[in-house]
Amino acid sequence: MRGTVNRLYAGPGSSLNHPGAEPRKKTVSIHIGEFFASSEPVVVTTFLGSCVAACLFDPDRKIGGMNHFLVPGMASFKDFNAEARFGINAMELLINALMKLGATRERIKGKVFGGAQVIPALSRQGAVGWRNADFILEFMSQEKIKVVNQDLGGYASRRIYFHTDSAQVFLKRGQTLSTRQMVEQEKEHLKQIKAKLNDSGGITLF
Repeated sequence: MRGTVNRLYAGPGSSLNHPGAEPRKKTVSIHIGEFFASSEPVVVTTFLGSCVAACLFDPDRKIGGMNHFLVPGMASFKDFNAEARFGINAMELLINALMKLGATRERIKGKVFGGAQVIPALSRQGAVGWRNADFILEFMSQEKIKVVNQDLGGYASRRIYFHTDSAQVFLKRGQTLSTRQMVEQEKEHLKQIKAKLNDSGGITLF
């Protein structure tokens, strides 16, 4: 099951140039504001800076998925299905997708990654990466979803590969050039969100 703000790119199954790659598994790449869930064995990958990705899975049913959100908070109900860039929306959309595929809510567990301090900020309160890291841990606690592994914060970007059937995650630190490109992309998305906030009172950030 796929969910996306923009068009989702599904990579070719023959892509084997990443850790833990398996010949018969399709590789799917997601980007800011996207999520992907599957009941079939798939490797889901994304590149993170200050953004956070949650890898959720039902270990009994071997159903898993990943999202990639830019900021903590929630889009308006009107825009709910189109705003997976926001933390609450991204989490609820992914959980609902897993359950539609047959996952049991009480069995869902998670691994969370990202939230690096790659965009300069004067304080922790103003740092998007730290706020995202704080948000995801609080959300998982409130929703009683066990976090079995995490790699949050710091100053380095991350490339992660999540195997939906085994729930294994392979992590690689980003290279300098890729990090610069990713930071510019995140800044552009943040600019779009700020513009939207000025035009509408329907979005809450925290």
